[in-house]
Amino acid sequence: MHKRSAAALAPLLFLLTAAAPAELSRWRAQASQVTITRDDWGIAHVHGKTDADAVFGAIYAQAEDDFPRIEANYLTALGRTAEADGEKAIWQDLRARLYVSEPQLKAYYAKSPPAMRRLMDAWAAGLNYYLATHPQVKPRVLKRFEPWMALSFTEGSIGGDIERIDLKQLADFYGAQPQIVSIKKVASVYDDNEPRGSNGIAIAPKITAPGTGALLLINPHTSFYFRSELQMRSDEGLDAYGASTWGQFFIYQGFNRHVGWMHTSSGVDNVDEFAYQIDRPELGLRYLVGNDWRAISKRPVTIRVRQPDGRLKPRTFTTYHTHRGPIVRSETSSACAPEPKTISIAGGAEDRRVCWIAFAMMDKPVEALQQSFLRTKAKDLTSFLDLADRFKANSSNNTLFASSKGEIAFLIPQFMPKRDNRFDYTKTVNGSDPSTDWGPLHKLAELPSVINPPTGWAMNTNNWPYSAAGPYSARQADYPRYMDMFGENPRGIHATNLLTGSSGWTLEKLRAAAFDPDQPGFAQLLPGLIQAWDALPTADPRKQRLGGPVSALRSWDHRWSAASIPNTVANFWGEELWKLATTNEWDDGLPVYERLNRVEPDAKLGALDKAVARLVRDFGRWDVPWGEVNRFQRISPAIDHPFSDAGPSIPVPFSSARWGSLASFGASQKPGTKKWYGTSGNSFVAAVEFKPSGVQAIAVTAGGESGDPKSPHFNDQAGRYASGNLRPVYLTPDQLKGHTERVYRPGE
Repeated sequence: MHKRSAAALAPLLFLLTAAAPAELSRWRAQASQVTITRDDWGIAHVHGKTDADAVFGAIYAQAEDDFPRIEANYLTALGRTAEADGEKAIWQDLRARLYVSEPQLKAYYAKSPPAMRRLMDAWAAGLNYYLATHPQVKPRVLKRFEPWMALSFTEGSIGGDIERIDLKQLADFYGAQPQIVSIKKVASVYDDNEPRGSNGIAIAPKITAPGTGALLLINPHTSFYFRSELQMRSDEGLDAYGASTWGQFFIYQGFNRHVGWMHTSSGVDNVDEFAYQIDRPELGLRYLVGNDWRAISKRPVTIRVRQPDGRLKPRTFTTYHTHRGPIVRSETSSACAPEPKTISIAGGAEDRRVCWIAFAMMDKPVEALQQSFLRTKAKDLTSFLDLADRFKANSSNNTLFASSKGEIAFLIPQFMPKRDNRFDYTKTVNGSDPSTDWGPLHKLAELPSVINPPTGWAMNTNNWPYSAAGPYSARQADYPRYMDMFGENPRGIHATNLLTGSSGWTLEKLRAAAFDPDQPGFAQLLPGLIQAWDALPTADPRKQRLGGPVSALRSWDHRWSAASIPNTVANFWGEELWKLATTNEWDDGLPVYERLNRVEPDAKLGALDKAVARLVRDFGRWDVPWGEVNRFQRISPAIDHPFSDAGPSIPVPFSSARWGSLASFGASQKPGTKKWYGTSGNSFVAAVEFKPSGVQAIAVTAGGESGDPKSPHFNDQAGRYASGNLRPVYLTPDQLKGHTERVYRPGE
């Protein structure tokens, strides 16, 4: 090193070494304001002097339980996964970087209200203090967290709006390399085909048992171990309990002393694609809106890609953006112009048609983070709705709500741009036609929500909003079609059957409803199969071969249990039928459940033939009890969990949500296994009762709170999870007495 270089570096090195102890001292001072109480399930009950102190303690406790999941979520959100996983994550990273960048997030942070900046500061401090006090933990990439990073991940869903951008199409547009043959899945290497979503039920005192307050079922269906269960309390009025997505500092699904909130993935169409006519005048690349040729903005994105030898190799892309969002692909149709032209783009993969597709979604990170945190401090429906109206930063989730005042509600996302109902926004619309552009956001009163319905109940199972409260639901005819894309589903039918005309609800009755074994999807589908078998000629070999399975299905009550043989046959048959109904041959726009009924009788019998053959091949017989097939296994801390028939596992009686089971278990065979192992479905389940005098709750988490296999809380809830035997939730110091394992401050 040249002497001049060494001299120039000396002050910087001095500043770095001098700053570290001062920074550590600040972290220790904040840690001294925080108490973490671990109950006998390992769940953290965090108390801080201020809200910021509670955030510091909550994220520190999360890191103790599963730091790798925190880091993985922020690598995804920041578009930095390729720094850990290499080439296969490039397009996932580019997708994220279409929306987030360090300078932009820093600017958002600088403009955030001071109270929110304090929370973000505490979040980063808590994570950095954890790393400083746990030198044995080796992050894959993120060795230091900055406050602005919290704005990259503000909503908490299992799959955010951005995941609707197709990675293959993105790679095709921005230049896929030939050696990249697969796209990394965010959740798991295993695809169980389980519909992602959730159940929420709110019940007013009008139909509860005497002395029972309002009730709320919190039942998110996500990939397992997606959220941490904890309590956050402060002397500034924060007192929230529930499930927090790893790495976030707010309770996403949960409750406080006054109100509870449950989010379900919504069928609203709040993510749209706009096709634009492109031309290249002498002034640069332009896209047409009406008669106006607007300039396409270009933004360089550099992704650092880990190489097999560990080096980071930069790869730079030029990304293109319109007023309606980034360009995510090109299209050779005439969606944007009668006669698309071909242009050459320097540095691009190939020549593209002038019809480019922009992806429009909500991009309000500061507002979204505020709404996500502040609603955890709401005290009644009025204050909850005031926050929703103030920020309008929920774009993808319905909400079920209940309060100690006896209020209940079903809300759809508040970020709802007005659009011309002449156009079908479920498909790409012609953005060059100004009539297709987004207008201002709808007012809350213009949305198909339900407030305190006379039925005394409200529910959502990722179905449409038009059955949320029975006859007192919003009417489909009164709303634009972009307010729902999902329609009804078997879980919605199931929940409606349980709730209609009901009374005498208690916490236990709500828990039992959450695990009611009926599967109305099979009640609709099986008669067609049985009729097809009945119509077979006696000489047909299938008459004999399928006689036993059909007889079992004919006498079945469509209810799951671990001992049920027909439930096994039905699920294997249903899986084969699902494959038939979701092939590309069905290009009719029909909902998949309608397609299932339209499968030809001979094809239904063929699906049963395949199902029975598969059972015999894998288990030696067709009459296999469901619990022998359907298993829960947690034997590894890996995010992409390995499975083995030789390892310990337990039977799970409940089934796939696709057939109407409210309790969801998305299971399938994994590489090298014959049994089906779950990777998604019921992840956190809670039933909550609200009274003016206080709140009572029971809950269970898939597996356990800790991600460490050496912890007693790695898999201590598995038995309760499988049986639906929810455990008491401890909310007050008195309730924690006799149920406390450890009380400590961060860093101890």
